[in-house]
Amino acid sequence: MTGPLNSGDPGDRPRPDHPHGFEVDAPLFVISVAAQLAGMHAQTLRSYDREGLVSPGRTSGGGRRYSRRDIELLREVQKLSQDDGVNRAGIRRIIELEAQVDALRERLGELTAEMNQLRDDLVESRMDAANAAANAIAGLRRDVVPWSSVGTALVSWQRPPRR
Repeated sequence: MTGPLNSGDPGDRPRPDHPHGFEVDAPLFVISVAAQLAGMHAQTLRSYDREGLVSPGRTSGGGRRYSRRDIELLREVQKLSQDDGVNRAGIRRIIELEAQVDALRERLGELTAEMNQLRDDLVESRMDAANAAANAIAGLRRDVVPWSSVGTALVSWQRPPRR
């Protein structure tokens, strides 16, 4: 986001369905607050930003604004670096792969919803076709003239003699 907070962007408005009333991607925190929330020095956040590990939103003046998601990512980067001994290139790759997994999960959800809709449409189409066939058969039966017996005459037939 390039404007100041409460600029009218829907991400800045309180949302009751999210904890604390704000979306996880709303850029809320200045760098000093973000550093305190993440448990690290502000210079570390600047370094992570320069390296592209965590890229916060910006105000029109260029100031960094961190979201709740950015804070969680900062904590994850710190954990990978300090606790797991992963170097920054490895951290960058992990972040990229997690983003790909998230995108694939979202796409899977979309495709699953589409498949379910198509399945429902197919069931409905089959029912419509069965109803149309039943109606067509019922219509044919109404058009057929009922057969009645012609009479009770008896015809006698004899085989001709053999020669």
